[in-house]
Formats: sequence, structure tokens, C-alpha cells
Amino acid sequence: MPEVPTIPTSMENPDAPAVIVRSEDELIEKLQVMRNAQRAYADFSQEQVDKIFAAAAAAANKMRIPLAKMAVEETGMGLVEDKVIKNHYAAEYIYNKYKNTKTCGVIEEDKAFGLTKIAEPIGVVAAVIPTTNPTSTAIFKCLICLKTRNAIMISPHPRAKRCTAQAARVVLEAAVAAGAPENIIGWIESPSLEATNTLMAEADIILATGGPGMVKAAYSSGTPALGVGAGNTPAIIDDTADVIDAVNSIIHSKTFDNGMICASEQSVTVLDGVYDQARAEFEKRGAYFLAGDELDKVRHTILINGRLNAKIVGQSAHDIAALAGVEVPAKAKVLIGEVDSVDISEEFAHEKLSPCLAMYRAKDFEDALAKAERLVADGGYGHTSSLWVNVNEREKIAEHAHRMKTCRVLINTPSSQGGIGDLYNFQLTPSLTLGCGSWGGNSVSENVGVKHLINIKSVAERRENMLWFRTPEKVYFKKGCMPVALDELGTVMHKKRAFIVTDQFLYKSGFTKSIERKLDEMDIAHSSFWDVAPDPTLQCAREGEKQLRAFEPDCIIAVGGGSAMDAGKIMWLMYEHPEAKFEDMAMDFMDIRKRVYTFPKMGEKAYFVAIPTSSGTGSEVTPFSIITDADSGIKWPLTDYQLMPNMAIVDTDNMMTQPKGLTSASGIDVLTMPWRRTSRSWRPTTPTAIALRAAKLVFDYLPRAYDDPTDVEARDHMANACAWPAWRSRTAFLGVNHSMAHKLGAYHHIPQGWANAVILTRVARYNAADRPTKMGTFSQYKYPHAKARYAEMGRFCGFTGANDDEVFENFMKGIEELKEHICVKHTIAEFGVDEKYFLDTLDEMSENAFNDQCTGANPRYPLISEIKELYLDAYYGRPASSYED
Repeated sequence: MPEVPTIPTSMENPDAPAVIVRSEDELIEKLQVMRNAQRAYADFSQEQVDKIFAAAAAAANKMRIPLAKMAVEETGMGLVEDKVIKNHYAAEYIYNKYKNTKTCGVIEEDKAFGLTKIAEPIGVVAAVIPTTNPTSTAIFKCLICLKTRNAIMISPHPRAKRCTAQAARVVLEAAVAAGAPENIIGWIESPSLEATNTLMAEADIILATGGPGMVKAAYSSGTPALGVGAGNTPAIIDDTADVIDAVNSIIHSKTFDNGMICASEQSVTVLDGVYDQARAEFEKRGAYFLAGDELDKVRHTILINGRLNAKIVGQSAHDIAALAGVEVPAKAKVLIGEVDSVDISEEFAHEKLSPCLAMYRAKDFEDALAKAERLVADGGYGHTSSLWVNVNEREKIAEHAHRMKTCRVLINTPSSQGGIGDLYNFQLTPSLTLGCGSWGGNSVSENVGVKHLINIKSVAERRENMLWFRTPEKVYFKKGCMPVALDELGTVMHKKRAFIVTDQFLYKSGFTKSIERKLDEMDIAHSSFWDVAPDPTLQCAREGEKQLRAFEPDCIIAVGGGSAMDAGKIMWLMYEHPEAKFEDMAMDFMDIRKRVYTFPKMGEKAYFVAIPTSSGTGSEVTPFSIITDADSGIKWPLTDYQLMPNMAIVDTDNMMTQPKGLTSASGIDVLTMPWRRTSRSWRPTTPTAIALRAAKLVFDYLPRAYDDPTDVEARDHMANACAWPAWRSRTAFLGVNHSMAHKLGAYHHIPQGWANAVILTRVARYNAADRPTKMGTFSQYKYPHAKARYAEMGRFCGFTGANDDEVFENFMKGIEELKEHICVKHTIAEFGVDEKYFLDTLDEMSENAFNDQCTGANPRYPLISEIKELYLDAYYGRPASSYED
């Protein structure tokens, strides 16, 4: 049988590799010695550290019995056998928890997202050790400091200084033998309040375990601190609990080391239905119920002048009773006081750190919870609470957890052993320092471990947002495709009721008759809403929703320009989800994947078909809807992939009757889409190629479509030029040009295409500045190069020059010539906008343009004052200024 090691009779060891502080005066000097050791240790590898950690844990484990005996002899508290368990736990369980934990160098790496986390030690740890657990806590703190490459200077309790120092010595000598620097662990040989305060002020972090006064001093020292609060653990035995298990576990916990673990039960509240059974079980298992004046005698022994009597801490039930002048059996395990008050004036309601237990009777579960809440509030905020209950009573367990302001809520667990973790549960971190969170005045709300003693560097490499390309499920295009596409509604999808959304002109001119005839052929009932205005309003959409709800279609067909399709999308949303709030849908976001509001799933009641009759906004293939709130006058761009039409039918036949004004307004609007998408903050290669092609189509075919409405080829190409870059737009918004145009439409009723066109080249010059005031905040946009992108588009459209500057200028001239050809007005004033009204609304309009959802995608992040100047330049036709900062 192996011989139990013994502690040397002399604590003096001149060859010890420790930093031993023998006076307050030498503390600062000795701390510098430790800092030098720690700096060397900081360069150790994970392999070296793990070797040291294992050796130190093994040495502490081997000395668990001698250290336990020494602690009891010196402090006169607790039981050797239980302190052996605590020492064993501090060595073995802490080692097992962290043996494979990375604490050196790179501890985490995500190559895909470019994030590397690197662990660095903090420095010198000031460790305050309590008299209740002097050796086990010293072992615990030394081990987690070694694992994290920190030095540790220990301030023991004066009544436990020898055993605490010896525990630290055991760990240190094994660590140094395994390769650790000498002087990595030290202790104050003659601890004092002054020395401890100096240590806390000079260390890099404090690890404080002790009374409330010491913990408060740690947090007041000016040094980052990890402290723990007082415990006043209330246990509840529910009437569904296994009473025998509950009572015996509480006794087991309460008698462990004579009740000195701060998580141990200080009271037990038993529901009325099982109270007698619980009381009988306590008596059967050795608990002594105080009666008559015995109760008062023990009460007055627990507290002296309102403070816990240090003479009872860690003593046996028999010795505490004797101190109170009460005779109890020598083998009495726990002294139980049956009391009624949970007020702080009741001595038994306090933390007692001894085998003294308050017992309450509760009429029901609510009464028990109320008592436990008050007990926690009277000295145990944040620490631990426990409940004994049938595990199927999930509502009771949840309510208990909700009501208890404690960081450890234990179910069917002896709280002394359960609270420290990993004995009666396997995910609660093993620790001998239990954080109580803000409730207990602590900086941590969990069991303290190695993660609290390292600084983590996060090395974040630049990454670009994922981009994507999405289209409606079905897109039909080319002249004459509409009848074929609509046929699917009946022959493939078997739709029964269709609701047509359009405007007055198209409806009264009989434009929708061909659609209605096709629906009739397929026996699809139909109804129409034809009151969509050129600037569709939210109020219009709500009227359409009423008709939708009355008709209950399974298909919605939006026919017309962007206005009809945008209004139709909002009606569709309101029809399917009347609970959705417009103000939530209109909420701005920086990244569509991170937005606060989540759009509800669409298409469960109705299939959405978009049929454009002009080549303009491309709403038929986008998740956008531009809608105006008539009450506020604000024009809102809404977007979400749930607003994407299910089917788009781009039939050139539907565009052959556009008047010149509509051809001009919608056609120039087509140019602004690839224009903005090419220059904005981010752009994937493939959709950018589409945008460039679309821009060239506008230059090649818009004049022809404007001059000759019957030119089928020109109309067909303009339809493609509209749809293609609109597909591209689904990866982002369109920039400040569209933001400003939205507000010109809302405030001054300028058609969207012309509103975009009148400011187009001015905004281009503004964005093309080589020295903008601010850049857009997007990882894809690395430096100001909008001019190069404009020049790229210009070259693709046939404009030349010796360099980007010349190409850009020729491109701007070409755009102005195109606008002249299709009769786009030159200034905002020329649209008939009253000067006084324009100036009166200018500040508000500029701010709303800044707040528009499209603004964030602009390559140059605009100031409100800059938007205002752009508006003024466009109103008066002033020459575009430099727009540099």
C-alpha cells in the first residue's frame, strides 16, 4: 500500500523557486521579479504549458491528504476527509476540464471568414484565498494560472497562511521541475490588509474569493477583478419530489466540510403536502430540530452584532450547539431551525457557513417561490438556488428558473457539490470560484475558469460580402410570348381565380381584354382593380387589398408600368399577411441578410404574375416596390425576395403603343439602372457584364424606339435592356441617384425616369470625385474608383478617349445628347416645380433622400448638405462643380 506523503515540518526552504514576500515593503520589488518570469513564460508553447499543467495537477493530487490535514489543523475548520475531496477535485477535475483546452497562440481559426483568435496571458494575477477553502482554492487558482501562462501572487487569509502557502509550494515545485520559470508563483508570507490592497492595486487582474468586504475592495482597487458574491442558497422541496432523495442529498451537501462551501443550502422550504414526510426523513437521517428556547439560543449564536459569528464557521452541529448552550446528540448532523420569517431580521435566514439550516413550510409552490426569492434578495443575489421536483414538471422548473435571480439554478442536486460543477452535472464548468453576475456585484455570472484569465486577440482579415443572382421562377420574353405564358396558369397550375391590377388608362382602353379572354378560355374567374396612379400610394394598395380579400384569388396579375406592378406587390403582401405592418416593411437596413424585420413567406395564397407594358423600372423581375405614403408624402423603396414575382412576362407586343413621353421617361430610366449598378459600392462580374450590355442597348435603340414607336426590334431590345439590369439589381440597391429621384417624385411629382435623368450626370460627377468626403462602407469598394467604372461603361457604349478622364467627359456629353434627343428637360425648374415650394421643402427632401434605402449602396457616402447642393444645381441648371472635398 503506497505511503501517504507528509508535509515537511519546516516551511522554510531556501532553495524554493518561489517569490515569497515577507513584508509589504518588498512586495513591489518581488512583483517585478514575477513579471520577468511571466514574460518568459508567455513565450512557452502549448505543448510546454500542458506538460507543466499536468505535472502540477499530479503533484497537488498526490498531496491532497497532507494538505487537508494541515488546513484543518491551522484553521480549526471543516473535516479532513472532505477537504481531501476538495483538494482532489481542485487537482483532478480542473486538469481533466482543461487538459485539451488551447490557451496559447492560435486557439481558433476560420479560414473561410478570415478570423483568427489568439490567446495571450494577462500578466500577474493577484489571488485572494479564503480561510474556508485555503488549500483547494490555492490549487485551483495556481493551476488555471499555469494553464494560461500567467504568474500568480497569493494573498492568503491570515488564519490559513501556512497551509495556503504550502499548497502553492507543492504546485510550484512540480511546475518548475516540468520546465516552468522559477518565480512564476509567489505568496505573501505575513498577509495583511495593507499588503493585500497593494497587491490588488499593482497586479494585472484580481481573482478574489472571500468575504463581501474583500470582494468589494477588489472591485474598488482600480484593477480588473474577478470576484464572487455571498451565497444564501434556498432549496425548495416540491410536493412532486422524491423526498427521500431530496432530504438525504441536502444533508450530504450541508454537512460537506461542515457546510463551508458557499453554494451549500442555507434554507429548505418544503411544500405543505410533503412537509411531515420531509421532517420525519430529516430526523431519521440525523438532523436535530431545535425546540423551545433552543431555537433562540442558536439564533443568538449564529449572528453576533448582526454579523456571522466566526466561531461557528466550519464547526460540527454538536460543537455549535454546545457553544449555544444546547445539548444535542454527539452525532447530530445538522441543526434545523423551523422558522416562519424570511426577513433579514431572522438569524436563520442568513448565510451560515455551517451545518445550521432554516426550514420553512409553504402552502403551495407559489408561496415557496416567494420565500426563496426573498431569501436570495437578503444576501444571496446571483449565487445559487435549488429545486427538488419531478423532472416532468417542466412548467415548475421553468418558473423557478425565471424567478430565481441566481446564476446557478440546480435541479435535484446537492448544491455544495452541484454548484462547483462537473460532479452532479457535466456541463457546468468545474470551479472553486463561483461568479454571481451583476446581481451579486460581480463581473462574471458563471463558474470562473481559464477563459477568464486570457486576453483574446481577434485577427479579422478583410472579406467581401457574398453576392448572389436571383430571378423569378419563370421569366418569359420576346414578342408574342404572353398567351403562351398565361396558358400555364390553367393547364399546369390549375388556377381558379385571378385578380388583375392595372391603371385606369390601360383598363379603359381595353388593354387588359386579351388577358381576360385568355383567362375565360381556361375557365379562370377574374376581377380587376384599375385605380393605380402613376405614383402608387399605400392607401391605393389598401383599397386593392379590400377587393382582393372579397374576391379571394389564387393568382394576381399586375399589368402596366412599374406603378401597377409595385402596387400589386404591396396588395399581394397585405392580402397574404394582413398582420404585416408597413412601417416595419419600410424599415431601412444596411444588409438585406441582417435586417431587423423579416418579411413573411409569400405565395401561399396567391401566385404573382408581372406583365410590363413599358421598358422602365424592371419591377417585373425585381424584389422592389416603390410606394408613396399619401399621408406623409414619403416615397418608400421596399425590397425583399418575398416580393419577387413568381412569373414575369416581358412581351414586346405590350409595349408597342407607348406614347413618346412614356418612351422617353421609361427609356432613360433603363439607362440609370445599369449606370448606377456599374458604379455602386459592390458589383459581381457577371451581372456587371449584363449591365454594360444593357447600357449599350439604350444608346443603340432608345432613339429608334422614341422616333418610331412601331420599330419592333428597338422595342424588343429596350425590353431586354430594362429586364437584364433589373435582374442584376437584386444584389443591392441603386445609389443616391435613385434616392434623390424618389423624393423628386414624392415632393414634386416628376416621373421616375425623368427624375433620375435630370440629375444623372451631376450625380455621376459627384461620385467620380477622386477625393470624396466619404466613401461608402462596403468591403468590396476598396478606394474611390467610380470614375474608372463609368469610363468602363463609356467605352463599352462606344465612347473613346486617351484616358479615363477623357472617356468620362465624352460619356457625359453622350448622355446629355441622348437626353436632348428624347426631350428630357434640363433642370428641375423646367418640370414646372415652383421655386418657393422647392426651397421650402429642400431641407426635408434632402434628409429623406439621405434616409432612402438606396443611398447606402452609393460608392460615395453622401452628406445631407451635399445632396442639397446637388438638388440646387439641378434646379437652377448651375454648372456641375468639382464635388471634391
